[in-house]
This record gives sequence, C-alpha cells and structure tokens, in this order.
Amino acid sequence: MKNLLVTGGCGFIGANFIRYMLSMPEFHGRIINVDKLTYAGNPESLEGVEAVHGDRYQFIRADVCDQDAMAEVFHRYEVDGICHFAAESHVDRSIVGPEDFVETNVIGTFRLLELAREWKDRIVRFHHISTDEVYGSLDETGVFREDTPYDPSSPYSASKAGSDHLVRAYGRTYGLPVTISNCSNNYGPFQFPEKLIPLMILNAFNGDPLPVYGDGRNVRDWLYVEDHCRAIWIIMTRGRPGETYNVGGHGEMRNMDVVHAICDLVDELVPKPGGQTCRELITFVADRPGHDYRYAIDSGKIRRELGWTPSESFDSGLRKTIEWYRDNTDWIRRVQSGEYREWIKSHYRL
Repeated sequence: MKNLLVTGGCGFIGANFIRYMLSMPEFHGRIINVDKLTYAGNPESLEGVEAVHGDRYQFIRADVCDQDAMAEVFHRYEVDGICHFAAESHVDRSIVGPEDFVETNVIGTFRLLELAREWKDRIVRFHHISTDEVYGSLDETGVFREDTPYDPSSPYSASKAGSDHLVRAYGRTYGLPVTISNCSNNYGPFQFPEKLIPLMILNAFNGDPLPVYGDGRNVRDWLYVEDHCRAIWIIMTRGRPGETYNVGGHGEMRNMDVVHAICDLVDELVPKPGGQTCRELITFVADRPGHDYRYAIDSGKIRRELGWTPSESFDSGLRKTIEWYRDNTDWIRRVQSGEYREWIKSHYRL
C-alpha cells in the first residue's frame, strides 16, 4: 500500500493509528486522512505530524457520505488501501439522535465500498474497524468469537452491524479484498472526554463527581489504543481477505473496578491537597437505556493466525493514559472549552 486512505483520522483511534503508522520504519507509504471534523474530530490530535513527515501526510476535510468528494480523493491520491475508522461512536448520543449514526456508519461505509469497487484493480485492502457491541450482551459466562451471532442493543451497535454486513457482502459479491476487526473498548491518549475512562480521569483531576451508571457492575474488556493500532496493521498486511478478527486486551473489568483503579492512580499521580481521595467523588446515576451487561472478547484467532498479543496490561496502559492526560493540559483545556472548534472553523470554514 503506497497511498493509504484513513477515514476519521482526527478521531481518537484514527489519530493514534496515523501516528503509529508514520513512526514505523517499515511503512514507506503516504497517509491520506479524510475527516468531516464533527465534534469529536480534532486536528490538534495530529499536531506536528505534517511538519515532521511532510507530504507523506495529507489531510482533506470531507464527509465519507459525499460521493463526489471521496471520488476526487480516490482519483487524486491513487488510493490503494483503505482503513475505515470514520463513524459516530457514542452509545448515549445514538439513543438521543440515531439518524446521524445510520447516515455516517451505514451510508458512509456504502459510499466507500462503491468507490473501492470502482477502483477494484488497484485496491490492496479495505479494512473496516468495528466493535464488539454488534454481538449484544453476555451474562456472567461466555465470550464473543468471530462466529457469534449479531444481536445489537443500541442504534450505534445496530448501525455498526449494518456496516459490517455491507463490507462482508462486498467481499463475497464483488471480490473486494476486505477485512473486518471487532475490537473491545479502547482507551489511551487523545480520547474525547465523553468516554468513561477520560471522563473519570478529568473529573478526578478537577475534584468533580464521578458518575457511574446503575450499580457499576457492567463488565467491559479494555484494550490500549496502541495495541489496537498494531493489530489493525497486522490484519491489513497479513490477515486473510474476507476474514474477521476479534481484538481484545484481556482486560475484562467491572465499570466500578475501572473507576476505583482510576481513583487510586490519580491519588498517586495527582494527589489532592488536604488528602481527599478520588473514591469520595463517586456517585451513582440512573442506568443507560438498553445498557449491555457484559462484553468479553476471545482474541484467540488473531493470536494464533497472526501472532498478535497486547503489549500493555490494563494497569500499565491506564498509568500511561493518566500520565498523558496529566501532561497535556492544553489539549484538554481546548477540548473541554470547545476552543478547538473555533480553531477548526478558522482553518476549514466550517
């Protein structure tokens, strides 16, 4: 892949992926980052990348649903690989406003697949980033495998399930070299503060309440974002076309235990004057509608076939994450205040 299109590259995982790819000595190609710059798309997460890597990094503000704009990108940059992150991804927002999720996640994926089909002779790989939420919910036992039936619970997970099915169908019907990865919950640097881990970290820094849904017993598997980025590239270069790979961090924890771990590390790394502990800030709030009880990923396939394993434990990854948020107060301030949106408007005429 000489010209790799990354959609949604100004989002949390996309920005980390671009940084990871351009830092790899074995990758000599060009990254074309297409992002609509919605509320969670922040070009500041890629600050300095263009200065360091020159024309190996190109940014285009465009909507993946805009067929003409995307066709121009495919033509101008001779795209031969696609890594598709662009998606609306927050469950709570999908409950309030599902239409945006159907538009971006389903229609946007369809538009990209149609262009990949048009340029099929030069496309090396179309990789689609999905989620373990498409599988629904588990009880106390069991794990999600690649052959687990889909059973989405929210408009978000339903829209991702729909896009997965489209990608798989285009591989089977038109012979596109597609792969799909269904990952567990990511965490790490540059994550938008609405998500559980950064929300709890930043509230703990500020001495604000730490809101926990329900009784805090819901279980998620946690994956450090750089481990996920490494898995994606391994799948894109060594995975079998037409295959799906589950990517998990083997960091299965109750939400309450995640919050406790954050509290204890923040107390250590950013202690409060007067000895107040962060656990005193925990408060329980009404549960989310349709809140899945438990997710657990079996990532045995990618381990056996492609040799990937996570490098970070939950403890080591969480420590790195808290240290990053502690040391990047300007980025946090600009995101939380909305100031970054004014910068985007001035640069991209939003």
